[in-house]
Amino acid sequence: MTRRASPRQDRRRTECRVEPLSALGGTGSLDVMDTAPRIIRDPLWNTIRLDPTAVRIVDTAAFQRLRYIRQLGFAHLVYPGATHTRFDHALGVYHLASTALRLLRERGGVPEGVWEGAELIPYAALLHDIGHYAYSHALEELESDQVPVHHEEVSARFFEAADLRDALQPLGPEAPARIHDLIRGDSRIALRGLVSGSLDLDKQEYLRRDARFCGVPYGEVDVDRLLQGMALLEDPASGAWEVGVHEKAVAALESLLFAKYQMFRNVYWHHGVRAATALYKRIVEEAVNSGLLDPEELVGPTDEELLYEVARRAQEADDEVAERLATRWIPALRQRRLPKRALELTASDLHGRRVEDWAVRDSPWKRVVEDELAEELELEPGEVMIDFPAKRAMFQLDLLVQRRGGSVERMGPDGVPGLLDLPRVAQDLYHTSRALRVYTFERRTMAADQLLGRITRPV
Repeated sequence: MTRRASPRQDRRRTECRVEPLSALGGTGSLDVMDTAPRIIRDPLWNTIRLDPTAVRIVDTAAFQRLRYIRQLGFAHLVYPGATHTRFDHALGVYHLASTALRLLRERGGVPEGVWEGAELIPYAALLHDIGHYAYSHALEELESDQVPVHHEEVSARFFEAADLRDALQPLGPEAPARIHDLIRGDSRIALRGLVSGSLDLDKQEYLRRDARFCGVPYGEVDVDRLLQGMALLEDPASGAWEVGVHEKAVAALESLLFAKYQMFRNVYWHHGVRAATALYKRIVEEAVNSGLLDPEELVGPTDEELLYEVARRAQEADDEVAERLATRWIPALRQRRLPKRALELTASDLHGRRVEDWAVRDSPWKRVVEDELAEELELEPGEVMIDFPAKRAMFQLDLLVQRRGGSVERMGPDGVPGLLDLPRVAQDLYHTSRALRVYTFERRTMAADQLLGRITRPV
C-alpha cells in the first residue's frame, strides 16, 4: 500500500517537517538563580504552588507544548466541556505528588534510606505525559510500523531538549535518566509507586479532572482519603520498601477502581468518542501508508498542527488517497460528521465467542476484513472500521496493605476477601464496559453474522 513519494513531495516533507525534538530547547540556558516560586489557580485543586525547579520545567518549550494536547482526545465532540489539556493535568499530578510526599514525611517511621530519590518524584509527576502524541492515546492503537513507540518511550526524546536539561540541572546530571525511569515504571526508588503503579497519582488526578470537565458524576474518587491512607510499607517477602495503603483507606481505593470502570464505559469508550477516534486513526494510518507522513513526524506536533499538516499535504498531492483525505475524511472530522454505527455487539451478544487478537488492534488482517465489508456495503476502501477497545489493566492491583493489627500483606488482582472484593468481579465489569462496533462513513446496517464468522471463534 505504501507508495514512493515524488521529488516534489520529498522536498515538501523536508521543508514542513516537524522540528527535531532537540530543537525544542533552542531558547538557551535558563537562569537557575533568578527563578521564583509560582502560584497557579486550578479549578480542581484550587491552589497549586510550583517550586523554582517546577517553574523552570513548566517554562520549557517541551512542557508548554502540552497546552495544545487535549487530555481526552476527541471527547469534546461528545462532551463539549472536555477541552482540558495535558498541561493542566500534569500540574495537578505534580500537586498531588507534592502533597503525598509531605504527608508521608509527616507520618515518618521509616528508615532514612527509604527517602532516597524522593526529590525527583514531583518532577517525574510533572513530566509523566511529556511525550504524548497529538490527541493523546489514539495513535498508540496503531501498528508499531506506523508510530515510533509508546508515549512513555517517546518522552526520552524530549528529555534531550537543551532547555529541559537546563531546568533539571539542579537535581544532578543523572536526573533526566532517573526521572525517565520513574515515568516508565523501571525505577528502583521506593517512592516510585506515586508515579507508576496501582496507586499512582496520575489515575487519581485524571479521573477527577475528566469527570469534572465532562460534566459527569462518575469520577468522584475520594482522593483526600487515599492520600491520607498512603503509607511506606516493607514487603514481608522481599524486605523492599514501597508505597502502599492502610486498611482504613481501602474503601477509597475501591471508589477509584469503580470510578475507572464508569468513566471507561460512559466517557472514554462512548460510541461517539470511539467513532471520532477511529476516523482520526484512519486518517493518520492512510497518511503514513501513502507516504504523506513519515512515522517519525508524529513525534512533536500538537493536535491542530498534525491535522493541519496532513490536510495541507493531502491538498497538494494528486493521488486517490490524498483526495479522499482532503475532501472527505478530514472535513468530516473537523465538522463532526462522524462515522455511524452499522453494528454494535455487547458482552452478551459475544457470549461463547472470542474476538481474535488481530481484530482488537489495528492490524493488516483487520484492514483486509474492513475493506471486504466496505465492498459488500458499497463503500470506498478504508470507510469501514471495526472497533473493540481494550484495557486489560483496568482493574490491575499490586500493592501492599497494612492491616489494622499492623501486619502487611500484598493485594493482587483477586483483592483480599472481606477487605476489597471489587477485583473479584473485575472481569465481568471489564466485559460489560466493552462493545464491538462497526463504523461506516455513510449510514449502513449489518447483521452480526456478517462479522462474527470473520473475526471471532468459539470458546
